[in-house]
Amino acid sequence: MTHVRRAVQRAPERFRGGDPDAGIATWHAFSFSGFYDPDNVRFGPLAACNEEHLAPGAGFAEHPHRDVEIVTWVVEGELTHEDSTGRRTVVRPGDLQRLSAGAGVLHTERNDGGAPLRFVQMWLTPTDCGGDPSYEVVRGIADGTPYALSRADAVLHVRRLRAGERTALPDAPWLYVHVVRGTVRLAGDALEPGDAARILDAESLEAEPAGGDAELLVWEMRAGGL
Repeated sequence: MTHVRRAVQRAPERFRGGDPDAGIATWHAFSFSGFYDPDNVRFGPLAACNEEHLAPGAGFAEHPHRDVEIVTWVVEGELTHEDSTGRRTVVRPGDLQRLSAGAGVLHTERNDGGAPLRFVQMWLTPTDCGGDPSYEVVRGIADGTPYALSRADAVLHVRRLRAGERTALPDAPWLYVHVVRGTVRLAGDALEPGDAARILDAESLEAEPAGGDAELLVWEMRAGGL
């Protein structure tokens, strides 16, 4: 087995946030909002990986962002996005949403559907500041299709694995693997849903499901961000 420098963060080790009284439950992988750990601020350009659970009717009121790349992966339910550029979009499971805040943007995120909403939202710091905000939704992203986030010199890989399959992970200075569903074996560790592995100088790594099907979000990152 290839020797790798890695750290595993288990789902229960994440910082619990959100507002349960408002129907919002959040699990943070990094320092966020009122929680600060100087040893857990970011990994490469990745500065947030939040798992959000929103009850029907719950959501985040309009709030600002700047100089951040926000990528959202909906696991179940429907996410309604609105922003100050006039866009209003409904994002569903299998869709990938990207909001580049640029010099500044306002947006809201809500669960306007009748079923619970669960999504993973990831923030990356860009290599350059400023510019106009931009937005994109990729509908029904295919398994294994890389999504390049050029402003952060990063690529997101969505991997859906069936029992008995293996997938080669990209070689990269920073590799972040988040388990969405199922149990996954990676470099000697068994990762459960919500677990994540942070790997430095990844090379010749493979992941495989331990039993049933699995789904992974894999960040290949080559710049450290600002």
